[in-house]
Amino acid sequence: MSLSMFQASVPVFIRGMTVLSSLLEKAVAHAEATGLDPSELVNARLAPDMYPLSGQIQRASDAAKFAAQRLSQGQAPKFADDETTIAQLQERIANTIAYLHTVTPADVDGSEARKVVVNFGDFKPEFQGDTYLLTFALPNFYFHVTTAYAILRHAGVKIGKLDFLGPYSPPGTQAAQQ
Repeated sequence: MSLSMFQASVPVFIRGMTVLSSLLEKAVAHAEATGLDPSELVNARLAPDMYPLSGQIQRASDAAKFAAQRLSQGQAPKFADDETTIAQLQERIANTIAYLHTVTPADVDGSEARKVVVNFGDFKPEFQGDTYLLTFALPNFYFHVTTAYAILRHAGVKIGKLDFLGPYSPPGTQAAQQ
């Protein structure tokens, strides 16, 4: 059985965004238990030159939705990157997941050879669809998911590897398809 572009992208992004949502739930519980102002977590960062937690979640959201857009040649929603609370970050995650659920296998499958251009000002790398997904989109997405995890862990939130991996559901089950 071969792996389709859809299988390697949209469900992976949905799972990662769902993990971020679960991590934020644990962050809220941590803040409540310790008396910490949740805005301290939203603004926490690992290094001065890195995005804070809010920026990491915004970038993970962007990586997921723009990859789905580029591979499907659809139109992703635009978000203002103005989230300042955990509730607003949860809303962004939910909106990202909702968009990803609109992208179908028919939209993405066959995009392996599609030309994908990423625009970073003067730097506009050009990829073939499968190379874009495997060497740029997924690593970029997981960089931001991992960094969000690390920020929360560094801030004292009681999370571990299994929280990062999220729940496992055997293929074909209802939970695996969400």
